[in-house]
Amino acid sequence: MKKIVNSAVTRRAFLGGSAVAATLGLAACGGSGSSTDSGSSDSAGTEGGGSLTVGSAYSPSSYDPANCSSAFCLSANSNVMEGLYNIDFTDYSVISGLADGDPTQVDSKTYEVKLRADAKFSDGSDVTVDDVVYSFGRAQADGGMYVSFLTMFDSVEKKDDTTVTVTCNIENFSLLKERLAIVKIMPSTLSEDDAKAKPIGSGPWMYDEMSDTYVVLKPNEHYNGEFPAKDTEMRIESLTDTTARTTAQQEGTTLVTESVPPESIEQLEAAGVSVDQVDGFGTRFIMFNVKKAPWDDVKVRQAVMYALNTDQMVSNAFSGLASIATSYLPKSFVNYHAASVSYTYDADKAKSLLSDAGVTPGAIQLRTTDNAQVVAMGTQAQQDLEALGFTVELVSDKSPATYAAIDQADDSWDILIAPGDPSCFGGDTDLLLNWWFGDNVWMKTRCAWNTSDEWKKLNGLMSDALAASGSDQQDLWNQCFDILAENVVLYPLLQVITPTGSWRENANPDGVKVSSDFKGIGTTGVQLTGITTVTA
Repeated sequence: MKKIVNSAVTRRAFLGGSAVAATLGLAACGGSGSSTDSGSSDSAGTEGGGSLTVGSAYSPSSYDPANCSSAFCLSANSNVMEGLYNIDFTDYSVISGLADGDPTQVDSKTYEVKLRADAKFSDGSDVTVDDVVYSFGRAQADGGMYVSFLTMFDSVEKKDDTTVTVTCNIENFSLLKERLAIVKIMPSTLSEDDAKAKPIGSGPWMYDEMSDTYVVLKPNEHYNGEFPAKDTEMRIESLTDTTARTTAQQEGTTLVTESVPPESIEQLEAAGVSVDQVDGFGTRFIMFNVKKAPWDDVKVRQAVMYALNTDQMVSNAFSGLASIATSYLPKSFVNYHAASVSYTYDADKAKSLLSDAGVTPGAIQLRTTDNAQVVAMGTQAQQDLEALGFTVELVSDKSPATYAAIDQADDSWDILIAPGDPSCFGGDTDLLLNWWFGDNVWMKTRCAWNTSDEWKKLNGLMSDALAASGSDQQDLWNQCFDILAENVVLYPLLQVITPTGSWRENANPDGVKVSSDFKGIGTTGVQLTGITTVTA
């Protein structure tokens, strides 16, 4: 048997020479704070012993590690739950989790993973191989949110009391650790209701207080991994109102805040806050109800794409901190390929395509979520589509209500504009494709494209690419990007830059900051693995 070390096929390449690259760099695990010496100093301050306070742009819902998609809950869970491996979201590299070292390869499809010795959950119970098998079983159950990410695993079984045997259906699978990292390990005794409300994990932190507006975490005294908590508590506040979130950061009530409003960056920097601006996968996408006319006609969908003044959206809704999509992936990703079709504002071309399709514009319903930037995009889209001849009813609502209405599948809606970012689960290209275009609710119910020949071809190419490597893999992905751009059933309109604020270079008014290795990330949430408070 031989040891293998997986490296991510897809790592984000930040724009060379840009302020973003200069600020963040690309060192693997650089944002993880691998030092575990207690009481060490950071810029002549004392590390630890304080309260790590975070302002979140989202609200909590279900924390269930087997089916979590809430930005708030995913970010909070990352401090509480461990996978066999974990992801460093500053560069999507793999860092240590519950596994003791790298997998051991038994044959081309079989691997063995040993658990970290004496690992315990925060309730003091031992982490067992049975817990690992149970957690994978829950994550792979029919209807589960992560099923399409885990199709390469034929089985995850117990070999002995310290070893898990993983059997893949892809030979020499290059993304083994990245995909093992998706599943967070929980006690097999934890009920589904308890997992949704207050999961128990083996990470450096554990949940203490839970509410609809904040959570408080305290150190897990049983944690024996690489990144122990050094502070007395972590408090994550749900501050969905942009003004409230900005004010809390400026006043120092929060040490870290995500999703800094673009118009507030100068204000926070003037107060002494550091603002990292990371070019990530985060998208503002458009989705068509292809079950109904005229959206079952590709020419009509393309007409809408050309009709939208995305330059205005970038300027008005994002203060320039976004770019118009030229492919499914942003240009900063190493697997980027300029798609065969790109869409910039061209009202004449939009009208011509609509005429070619023989469609007379009528009344339509355009839905958006209540994200402030998306609402602004929706207002612009309403104007642009009415200029094309449609009568547009604009409906904006919270995400759960928006998707509940769409999932009714009553064809009451026509077009959706919403935010989306599956890179909160990982950064490899197959995962990013699978979130929307795998055999899941998006393709079965929401967009309902899964019966088309184009979708079948796309998924065949995705499967082939997952088993390929190098230039062959890139060529297959390029074909996927072209299919998505040409069909535009669900496609990025804009790809955004994510600003994260922190009291890092300077202390807040109370004389506290976060350790200098904190970095903003290009997806939702914040990464606090190994990060501590620093008090002057």
